Amino acid sequence: MLSADIKDISILHGKDEKVLLSGMSFVLADSSINIILGKNGTGKSTLIRALTGLLNKNFYKVSGKVEYNGSDLLTLPESELLKIRRSKIGYVFQDAINSLDPLKNINFYFKRFKNEPEADALLNGFLLPGRADLFRLYPYELSGGMAQRLLLILTLLRHPQILILDEPTSGIDTPISNLILLKLKEFVKDNDKSILLVTQDLQFAANAGDRIAYLADGKLSDFYSNEMFFNDIPIPGLKNFLLAYNQLI
Repeated sequence: MLSADIKDISILHGKDEKVLLSGMSFVLADSSINIILGKNGTGKSTLIRALTGLLNKNFYKVSGKVEYNGSDLLTLPESELLKIRRSKIGYVFQDAINSLDPLKNINFYFKRFKNEPEADALLNGFLLPGRADLFRLYPYELSGGMAQRLLLILTLLRHPQILILDEPTSGIDTPISNLILLKLKEFVKDNDKSILLVTQDLQFAANAGDRIAYLADGKLSDFYSNEMFFNDIPIPGLKNFLLAYNQLI
């Protein structure tokens, strides 16, 4: 479905280049939740933005290839990339409230979707208010958890083949985190659906991930099954991460 072979991602400063990430090679497995686990600031968000050309080319340089359905996403025209992002590869970013226009109420975002029963079922399934109460609200009137769920619903209504999420449990409580986990597992039940998720939430990764990789020091490990990742594979830096995480909880 999607395979990445990124030689490096560099940040540009004048004539200088600084390599942030290198050797990023992986293939997303069908019907699975693929998780990239790593500390804050390791470049997880940079990596997932690079996959479909979302990094500003004035400041970043991406070398390599990202293949999706026979096309290299790194060389496609912007117009083609927009079509893919709208209908095939959906993103849900971490800062949900600021992803929405503060001058537009929630009704604005749902007007383009004509299947009202589907939208209502998703709102109900994600424990959000009905359209009469919700659609009159503006983004600044939402909690972080509500905004996160709304963005996920808006993405699911496009029926993407691949769903990419950036820290989906950041700033939300445990019950909502568990609800999102349940909905993500439902999404990948379709044979041609996959999720790529980046997080520093070890517990969520352990509960959600079918395949997990670890990102540290600008390098990405291979993806391993959940059981192998936590029990069998000596991944550089992972042991210290696990120890530090366990000390915090």
